[in-house]
Amino acid sequence: MRKAKTQSPKVSLVVVGSVALDTVITPSERRSNVLGGSVSYACLAASFFSKVGMVGVIGRDFPGHGIRTYTKAGIDITGLQKADGKTFRWAGEYEADMNNRKTLSTELNVFAGFEPELPESYRNSPFLFLANISPELQIHVLSQVRKPKFVAVDTMDLWIKTAKSSLARLFNRVNLIMVNDSEARMLSGESNLARAASSILGMGPEYVIVKKGEHGAVLFSRSGRFMVPAFPVDNVLDPTGAGDTFAGGFMGFLAMSGKVDWDSLRRAMLYGSVIASFGVEAFSVERLVVLRRIEIARRLAAFERMLALPK
Repeated sequence: MRKAKTQSPKVSLVVVGSVALDTVITPSERRSNVLGGSVSYACLAASFFSKVGMVGVIGRDFPGHGIRTYTKAGIDITGLQKADGKTFRWAGEYEADMNNRKTLSTELNVFAGFEPELPESYRNSPFLFLANISPELQIHVLSQVRKPKFVAVDTMDLWIKTAKSSLARLFNRVNLIMVNDSEARMLSGESNLARAASSILGMGPEYVIVKKGEHGAVLFSRSGRFMVPAFPVDNVLDPTGAGDTFAGGFMGFLAMSGKVDWDSLRRAMLYGSVIASFGVEAFSVERLVVLRRIEIARRLAAFERMLALPK
């Protein structure tokens, strides 16, 4: 298990999004009120590489062990708001193949009134990840930061359907957009993913990552493409949050390197895939909590050997 890191007011990466208590049902097990939300997964993944600041909202019912999970990982929680009411809750059930799921219930609770405000110590952070919240709120966060070096944003089908004009304003102000394959098609109107990515690049960002679940992810720029498969895991117990875990690993590595060039981005893709592969091996964030850097290094080396082409 990782040792607790000393708290510091200065963070190199800020993550803004949801904190949730999830109920997850798989073919083999049911877990209730486990730690979830995009911020939980992304911050824990990023914390292996960088000092990360968390921005989200919780209710009065949020368990103390959740807070301890964050602080033991060295996550700065200055930006974690506490509001009267209940924490955002989500319930979902996975089919036998663990690829498809249906949402059983969504209770926004305090998340419905969430207005992210960055602490002063976060506003000079060079790296910013805006996880899936409304594009208007993402724009609101952008108005609070001072000359960030790199901003990545995630979105979802709801905002593509209902807030496309806000997304257009947002995309002109960020460096990278992360979407899954169906969102890329919906956003662009293109069925071919390469053409879809090209269309999204035309909306303003320098880079697009298209996430393809168990089939990995593809990084697109105007001058290049790079694909990483998902690291093959023998036993997937809970795929919830895998995309946010990937994003956290990706952004955490970039923040650690301090560089945003093509080689750094490709390296970050590898780390994102490796961290996500650990996350699905247990429910909620349980695997990330006990994960060690040596395990990451070993799996990364194995991943690189798998990807190596014969000379």
